Amino acid sequence: MSEPIVFISHFRVREGKLDSLRQLSHVVTKRLETEKPRTLVFLAYLDDSGDRVSFVHVFGDAESMDLHFQGADERSKAAYELLEPEGWEIYGRPSDPALETMRRQATSSGVSLTVQDEHMAGFLRPTSD
Repeated sequence: MSEPIVFISHFRVREGKLDSLRQLSHVVTKRLETEKPRTLVFLAYLDDSGDRVSFVHVFGDAESMDLHFQGADERSKAAYELLEPEGWEIYGRPSDPALETMRRQATSSGVSLTVQDEHMAGFLRPTSD
C-alpha cells in the first residue's frame, strides 16, 4: 500500500521582498494546481511579522512527490531571490533519489532536514466534489 508523504519547508523572507513573494506565491500556486495534479495539498503560511513563511505539501505516495519535484530547480531559483531556507521536514517515505536530493540541498544550504519515515497511523481523505 502506498503511504502519504508530507513535506514542509521553512524560509525567512528577504528584507523588502514580501510583496514580491505574495505575487510569486499566487503564480506558483496556480501553476502547481494545473501542472501537478498528483500534488494533493500545497499551502503557504506566513507568520504574523511577515518574516517567515512555510510551505506544506502533501503527496499520496513517493511517486507523486517525485513528479512534483520535476522542475523544482526552476521554481526554487525564482523563490530563492525572495527567500532564505531555514529547514525542511519530511513525514513519510520518499523515494531514495528524492531523499538524497533533499539531503544534498539541506547540506549545501546549511539547514536541517528532519525525516520521520514511518507512517504509524492515520488517513488522508480526498475531498468529494
